[in-house]
Amino acid sequence: MQKTYNSAAEALDGVLLDGMLIAAGGFGLCGIPENLIEAILDAGTKNLTIASNNAGVDGFGLGMLLDSKQVKKMISSYVGENDEFMRQYLAGELELEFTPQGTLAERMRAGGAGIPGFYTKTGVGTVIAEGKEHKDFNGETYILEEGLVADLSIVKAWKGDAAGNLVYRKTSRNFNPNAATCGKVCVAEVEKIVPTGTLDPDLIHTPGIFVHRIFEGNHEKRIEQRTVREG
Repeated sequence: MQKTYNSAAEALDGVLLDGMLIAAGGFGLCGIPENLIEAILDAGTKNLTIASNNAGVDGFGLGMLLDSKQVKKMISSYVGENDEFMRQYLAGELELEFTPQGTLAERMRAGGAGIPGFYTKTGVGTVIAEGKEHKDFNGETYILEEGLVADLSIVKAWKGDAAGNLVYRKTSRNFNPNAATCGKVCVAEVEKIVPTGTLDPDLIHTPGIFVHRIFEGNHEKRIEQRTVREG
């Protein structure tokens, strides 16, 4: 099956639907699928629910989709870097499902592994636990969280091959591997497509079985919080 495409727009052709659930990889602005996000912006797909650790920053990453009002709901664990996110949420224009960071990662991993739900202590006794099943194990209370299965996963990797095998680099391994597995369709953008067979099998983070489409992108790699030493 042909998996390689020439651009983000081509890779998303026939995949995008209004109202779909998208799982997006990345951590902060590190390892985000910025080309795919821009292609979704250009496509005008709306009423999106996006599961992502955060929502980018104003004017970049997922923040662009917030600016264009294409997102109706975010499933996130950290939203502190985006003023437009805060404005829309406080104005009642954006739904928000707060999910602890580890819980969100496990929800994606569970969804990709075919696990419909799991129990965790994280969130017990907080608003996170409201409306969720509680159960005691060995004298400790846990809450039931559901595995997350998305209509589409969008991820960014360092290297990939034509079979869809992916290798991430450093912090970009946060969320990208889990997000890649939980989508009914996974589209990956990579910095470099290498010949099939040249990736060390022991270093492949996402096997190609999970990846349906792949393309080589151009990446800005913006720094979220630039800190420099004076003098």
